[in-house]
Amino acid sequence: MSSKKSIASKPAKLANQTKASVLDSPRGVTTWKEATDWLKVRGIEDIECITPDIAGVPRGKMMPSSKFTSNTSLALPSAIYRHTISGEYPDETADFRYDSRDSDIKLVPDLSTLCVVPWETDPTAQVICDIAGTTGENVSYTPRNVLRNVMELYRQKGWMPVVAPEIEFYLVAKNDDPDYPLFPPKGRSGRSIVGGQAYSIAGVNEFDELIDDIYHFSEKQGLEIDTLIHEEGPAQLEINLRHGDPIELADQVFMFKRTIREAALKHGIYATFMAKPMQAQAGSAMHIHQSVIEVNTGRNLFSNPDGSASKEFFSFIGGMQTYVPKALSMMAPYVNSYRRLTPGMACPVNNAWGYDNRTTAFRVPISEPIARRVENRLPSSDANPYLALAASLACGYLGMVQGLEPTSPTEDTMNEGKTVDLPRGLLEAISALESEPHFHEVFGREFIGIYAGVKRGEFETFMQVISPWEREFLLLNV
Repeated sequence: MSSKKSIASKPAKLANQTKASVLDSPRGVTTWKEATDWLKVRGIEDIECITPDIAGVPRGKMMPSSKFTSNTSLALPSAIYRHTISGEYPDETADFRYDSRDSDIKLVPDLSTLCVVPWETDPTAQVICDIAGTTGENVSYTPRNVLRNVMELYRQKGWMPVVAPEIEFYLVAKNDDPDYPLFPPKGRSGRSIVGGQAYSIAGVNEFDELIDDIYHFSEKQGLEIDTLIHEEGPAQLEINLRHGDPIELADQVFMFKRTIREAALKHGIYATFMAKPMQAQAGSAMHIHQSVIEVNTGRNLFSNPDGSASKEFFSFIGGMQTYVPKALSMMAPYVNSYRRLTPGMACPVNNAWGYDNRTTAFRVPISEPIARRVENRLPSSDANPYLALAASLACGYLGMVQGLEPTSPTEDTMNEGKTVDLPRGLLEAISALESEPHFHEVFGREFIGIYAGVKRGEFETFMQVISPWEREFLLLNV
């Protein structure tokens, strides 16, 4: 009798432990019942239902938590995905015509992303949402779905991509006039930090209290920082994330950007993820480390059983070399992005690869065979993380399925001189994206059409602005 009671009590005890662990977790639940309990335990009053637009800007709705858990249908106008960063709605492009009715699309909360908003004074939570049509159909052109569709291509082959992003950003003094250049803020010493501080602990310590808040806010949201360093530029920092599932890591970058901006504002300064915020200073990148796991065996597909590099490894690099220049607009999405991709700015402007060579676009870090990976050093930190990851992984995938071969690895310094082996500007990059037929298959024709239209619209608004260079050199000379 006692043994039966003991056996019967184990599932109940396990269920109670599981429930407690879910309620204690800073991030994510699996059911709506758990979501209701999670919100109640924390006294959450409001919840933000957010989703990344084409630029990676959070869009969505805020509501009382009681409404969120009452099976309320959440809808947004489809126009948010043809909205430029400057607020315009460009004309149709290529063979895609926008829905003039601006029909609704549905926000579908991904409960695994539920977490608090630690910088809010009132108890507030947030959740990242997927986008579906009014009848539940997949909306293929939204950034999260673009990445999910690329991952499905891997899944069909029995593969699983693994990524680890590294995000660089600048801290800058507040500046409410866009005509004035940006400057680094003053740190705890009372002085503005200068450049040349790569890996400087003193440089990091200048902003100790801000960095403490970044860690605190991240912990409250269940976001994991691997390391934080000072980069080359003045008050330029880099956060490295642990490797994992691409959608989860894109979600983390999406949330980290918001978190870092909010932490900086708390200290009276700005954090910017512009690719090139300050003239004559290094740009900010979002380097992406990538490997591929064979699902059935758990083996790193880039390494043979004897530890040598596999044919899939070389084909992945071949795909990066062949297709990344054509997909560059998804990794360098603004006019400003191409100011970073210029010679002499400590940034690769080539299509080369090499072992532990940081001057190449595609670097293979020194590692054990189990950790063999390819680092894509071209994406800038202004990129939408979902689209940058989708583009990078799609290029490697195309290389593997097509059996492409890379060039020979180089030991040369590849970022000196004036040669640029990439599109030099946004319009050239967009044309390359549109003209590659394989991209219409892996990203979808609808996404390509919308993305190209938005980017051309942004370029037109940029062309309406007269730059200081034009006033300096043309005003009295032409």
